Amino acid sequence: MMTRIVGTAYLGLLVLATGCDGWKTPSGPPASLDADLRQSLGRWGVVPIGPTPAQPQALVDLGQALMFDKVLSGNRDIACATCHDPVSHATDGLALSIGTGGSGLGPSRTLGPGRQFIPRNAPTLVNAGLGSFYLFWDGRVSGNRFGFQTPAGTALPSGLPSLLAAQAMFPVMNREEMRGARGDSDRFGNPNELADFGDSDFVSVWQAVMRRLLAIPEYVSKFNAAFPQTSAGELGFQHAATAIAAFETQALTRTNSPFDRYLLHDDAALTSEQKRGALLFFGDKARCASCHGGPLLGGGDFANAAVPQLGPGTGAGAPLDFGRGELFNQEFYRFAFRATSLRNVELTAPYMHDGAFSTLEAVLHHYNDVPRALREYDASQLPPALQPMYHGDAATISAVLTNLDGRLLAPLDLSEVEIQELVAFLKALTDPSARDLTALIPARVPSGLPVRE
Repeated sequence: MMTRIVGTAYLGLLVLATGCDGWKTPSGPPASLDADLRQSLGRWGVVPIGPTPAQPQALVDLGQALMFDKVLSGNRDIACATCHDPVSHATDGLALSIGTGGSGLGPSRTLGPGRQFIPRNAPTLVNAGLGSFYLFWDGRVSGNRFGFQTPAGTALPSGLPSLLAAQAMFPVMNREEMRGARGDSDRFGNPNELADFGDSDFVSVWQAVMRRLLAIPEYVSKFNAAFPQTSAGELGFQHAATAIAAFETQALTRTNSPFDRYLLHDDAALTSEQKRGALLFFGDKARCASCHGGPLLGGGDFANAAVPQLGPGTGAGAPLDFGRGELFNQEFYRFAFRATSLRNVELTAPYMHDGAFSTLEAVLHHYNDVPRALREYDASQLPPALQPMYHGDAATISAVLTNLDGRLLAPLDLSEVEIQELVAFLKALTDPSARDLTALIPARVPSGLPVRE
């Protein structure tokens, strides 16, 4: 039978098509370990991922500079790569990220005076270019090449080539992440002009960021090289976002894990323990694939998994985080978050939307008996600064469990051996080349601001 290889243009469709309904366990006598596993993979639409389209080098070069340049932030003190650091596998190693005003990098980054934690964990950008119908933990940026739904509504510029490019428009809008608060001064003592605009004045903020960029001759040259058919007067932040997405796609796509090789019919790519873990993952006991199916092993579903509530919260629910339930007409999804892709998951601790779990074992113990695990969550496992921000009161726990995903109501009854088999499989999703991404860090950026501090 010919091996199917999925092109990235179709990944979103496959992820949704292999969602949580219509799953049937095959009948009949058990086959060999490999035959049984391959049958399970077929049920969940798990097929090899083809190569991503090559990106123009000038576009990638521009995107790399923008990714690491703090000039995009209101206070000129934080870059996209601060929270998506190659040293930390394109995340930051923190439970809750620390945005503008903070100091340091990675797990040792600390809050600045008067600042608060960003309400959510920074997801890795590794494989972000593979394609998905939803981005951000609550899926507030969604769609495909035919159209996007974003917080900007009709203010979103036309011409964005991908959902990833549309997503790249928004971190510069967030006051805690990059833009800063009214009255802030930048690192040189100058007024932060990006912070003066209203929170819904997307166009003005994007135009102001572009004025900064185009005041730097080296950026003018890079934009001209990346967009030779676009005049300087027509350049907008959508061109910067397009370049950032191109860099992410070209530099951070890593799909040569042992599991990928197994999908290409290399039976020896996985150990017996990993195969047993995969059978649990895709089978009717652990039921992981009911949210983490398809080629990406997730990304197209939302679930309230009763993750412990932690941090300052966001929106109307603060100090709680309603997740997707915060979005218009999505009340059904209160406390539900995106079931992200599990590719390279071994490298991206801590886990869940608020980094509540520091190990894969801890995540699996939570899923083994979700109601009990939430009630017995031990906040002492959190970093000291976050322990007082755990919302473990009875009312919060009751509210979260009221809307618990039905697939998680009953315990899974996984043994410790089975949990270790699942962990072994999850580690088989790691592309060895994703372990060290430090070669992506440039020596300098066009603004002259420090790349690492």
